[in-house]
Amino acid sequence: MPKNISKEEALEYHIGGKTEMVVKKACNTQRELSLAYTPGVAIPCVEIDKDIELAYKYTNKANLVAVITDSTAVLGLGELNPVAGKPVMEGKAVLFKKFAGVDAYDIELDERDPDKIIEICRALSPTFGGINLEDIKAPKCFEIERKLQELVDIPVMHDDQHGTAIITTAGLINAMDLTNKKIENLKIVISGAGAAGISCAKMYKSLGAKHIVMIDSKGVISNDRDDLNIYKKEFAIDTTDKTLEDAMKNCDMFLGLSKAGLLSQEMVKSMNPSPIIFALANPTPEIFPHEVKEVRDDVIMGTGRSDYPNQVNNVLGFPYIFRGALDVRAKKITENMKMAAAIALSDTAKNCKVPSKVKNAYNQGDVCYGKEHIIPTPFNRDAFVAVSAAVAKSAVEDGVARVKNFDYDKYVEKLNRMK
Repeated sequence: MPKNISKEEALEYHIGGKTEMVVKKACNTQRELSLAYTPGVAIPCVEIDKDIELAYKYTNKANLVAVITDSTAVLGLGELNPVAGKPVMEGKAVLFKKFAGVDAYDIELDERDPDKIIEICRALSPTFGGINLEDIKAPKCFEIERKLQELVDIPVMHDDQHGTAIITTAGLINAMDLTNKKIENLKIVISGAGAAGISCAKMYKSLGAKHIVMIDSKGVISNDRDDLNIYKKEFAIDTTDKTLEDAMKNCDMFLGLSKAGLLSQEMVKSMNPSPIIFALANPTPEIFPHEVKEVRDDVIMGTGRSDYPNQVNNVLGFPYIFRGALDVRAKKITENMKMAAAIALSDTAKNCKVPSKVKNAYNQGDVCYGKEHIIPTPFNRDAFVAVSAAVAKSAVEDGVARVKNFDYDKYVEKLNRMK
């Protein structure tokens, strides 16, 4: 529990849940009741039956995302009773609405079989414009996302995988810019080979990374191990390194998606000059920034916490990615769309004209591009515009958008009015 939040305060905040339904159209007269339900409602039903694309025009499908979980990997708590994951999914719905104006509905499944989860989600898909999978453990989350996307014509994204990958990629791009390092020359150590770790590694490879050392609970993932699933095997390497301590020697970047206190000061000292550390175990990172500063002053560092610079917060990703995807009625979220989101985030952080209200939200006198600002803060609304627009544009370019005659400049104007 973060030091500034008590158990009592957290429970009080959640009493009654965090979301409610709001009716958008008037329903105060007999005529309005007839339009809202019967007999008037029959008319759009008939039109949609003729052309199912009209569901995007006459229903809330165009702005509705399902947040679906089986509660097998909830935060750092692990596998919980299905309904115990509901506060997280409600929270996800709050962030969708608050940060991107996207309506979202949480669905907690009392089902752990991946094939059945896929079928349930497929059957639900006509209701929604997109599906956000959440807190589903690896490795089944990979197959659920992949197979489901093949079956439905709306975007599906497992945020635990791709959100962290997109945001850390943005931070990595800017960290390299500040240190004059090249991606192909970096030795990257990733501690944690779950959904997020594997997705991050794949995105770094797409960026051009050549030397990635991945570590799970049994040590370095190497070719001499016979206990690797197909997802880990992709990152198995020939190496004599066996432990995290071995791998950290002369590395340029550490990405922690593992557990508190795993990274020692001695390991930090063994890294190459101007290293990059993303210690993302939450709420207690693999190593705290003040512990790093005690042993060297040339580190660019981020955590998952809001009380330190460079917070890797998935709210910078999923609301904006779905905003852009929904607005062009995308059929899927492509790799190019994810990379476009990362580049847009990195560009936003480079912009030193950070609004005063953002500075005030973080009680900081100066929020400017540099070692302590390589990732935009969650309340920087420029990120909403930049990422949503970049994702929409990429969807059109990749041929997965349903909208015709997409006008990028007009779309940016619309987003600016929303921010």
